[in-house]
Amino acid sequence: MQGQVPPTDEKAPPQRLSVAILALGGQGGGVLADWVQTVAREHGWLAQGTSVPGVAQRTGSTVYYVELARAAEGQRPVMALMPVPGDVDVVVASELMEAGRAVLRGFSTAGRTTLIGSTNRIYAISEKSRLGDGRGSSERIMAAAAERSKRFIGFDMDAAATRAGSVISAVMFGALAGSGALPFPRESFEAAIRASGIAVDSNLKGFEEGFQAAKAEAALPVESVSDVPVPESETGRKLAVRITADLPPRAHDHAMHGVQRLMDYQDARYATLYLDRLDSIAALDAAPFTLTAEAARHLALWMSYEDTIRVADLKVRESRLARVKGEVQVEDAQLLRVTEFMHPRLQEICDTLPAGIGGRIANSPTLTRLLSPFFKKGRHVETTSIRWYGALFFLSRLRPMRPRSLRYREEQERMEAWLDAVRHAAANDRALAEEIVKCQRLIKGYGDTFDRGLRNYAAVMAGLDVRPSDRAAADWLAELREAALADEDGDKLRELINQARQSPVSEPALRAS
Repeated sequence: MQGQVPPTDEKAPPQRLSVAILALGGQGGGVLADWVQTVAREHGWLAQGTSVPGVAQRTGSTVYYVELARAAEGQRPVMALMPVPGDVDVVVASELMEAGRAVLRGFSTAGRTTLIGSTNRIYAISEKSRLGDGRGSSERIMAAAAERSKRFIGFDMDAAATRAGSVISAVMFGALAGSGALPFPRESFEAAIRASGIAVDSNLKGFEEGFQAAKAEAALPVESVSDVPVPESETGRKLAVRITADLPPRAHDHAMHGVQRLMDYQDARYATLYLDRLDSIAALDAAPFTLTAEAARHLALWMSYEDTIRVADLKVRESRLARVKGEVQVEDAQLLRVTEFMHPRLQEICDTLPAGIGGRIANSPTLTRLLSPFFKKGRHVETTSIRWYGALFFLSRLRPMRPRSLRYREEQERMEAWLDAVRHAAANDRALAEEIVKCQRLIKGYGDTFDRGLRNYAAVMAGLDVRPSDRAAADWLAELREAALADEDGDKLRELINQARQSPVSEPALRAS
């Protein structure tokens, strides 16, 4: 009949396929794209690959686009240079947020696209730079990926690569083969790896991991819960006994971790001070003892504040160098050079000096003016060189001097004031006391980050004096704290406090208690 469209055969083999690969720098996305083209050409398909690099690592991934077409006699297809939203058959992403970006950009289409994504997270700069928890929701990304694809294959490819001693591109290639989205047999995929001649054995192991994982249901990685540390020294065992005897069970795990952290940070005497302070909170607490548990966690974090000695100690540890070697997969015959950016300010130098000397320099306009120019610019430091490793190693061994430093004296004063506020509130309002404990979240890092956090902490605590009459003290303080964590400049916090000043004000909570 004229004008009738002939029925299509849904089982007919595809004549054209498009594959978009989203990968970060150093993850082998280009190698993966080459492997895909090699497989297709071995089966007589035409293949074209292009790539558009991102701005930088974790501010934009590189998009590798591979277009495949069956060769037809006397015809040459015109292929695209970039994936077009709604016209992509397969998307392979090396990280969960990249899979989410593929969905947002329209590369993954319900009913058409096979979406293959690693469920591990490599946090973006925008996520890590937030004062609070700026991480994107993995669960929401997983749900969107399943909804906006014909099939979603998701598993932790980074962990699979580690198990296989391989690279993530090999695992992605295995998952692509295992998905069945391309009409080529497994043997052809493996042949492409062998033909490359590069790390064939380890890449085949990674391929096998990905191929098998593609058959399973998509799932997020299971976050491991750190075990309660078992003390190895006699002093550690004595402190553990004290925790068990003096503190409520709900606080035991945090307290054990806190003691371990502070013995590593300073010494057993410092860990004992931690327990002394914690005992004073526990004495004011009652079931279910959430105040003591929160205090055990946040007090340990504050007492192990980051100073130049701590930073140097962490950078020269053997365990750190081993981790870096594992991440970049350094072989025994290879040399590793690590270059880092450091920018210590004059204030950090003063903080490390004995309190008398450091305070005199920091409080002297003349000395500050003369010395500040030497610390205005950051520098790139090769921490694996003898010169800089030796300097950091020496600085890390100044730990016995820390209790005499300017920073130590100032931090202990701040902590005691915070603990006094907690104890004062706990007498009548344990909910408020718990919120005061959680305000330690505002104080973190060093340099400008620490200064901003300290300013926000002071503003939040002062905000109790302008509490609206219809707000409970604990709820109001929690809202102030979350406002302080919402933006770097503190705009939301200032707006909230200014609004409160225009409302009827309750009697200050700490004074009332």
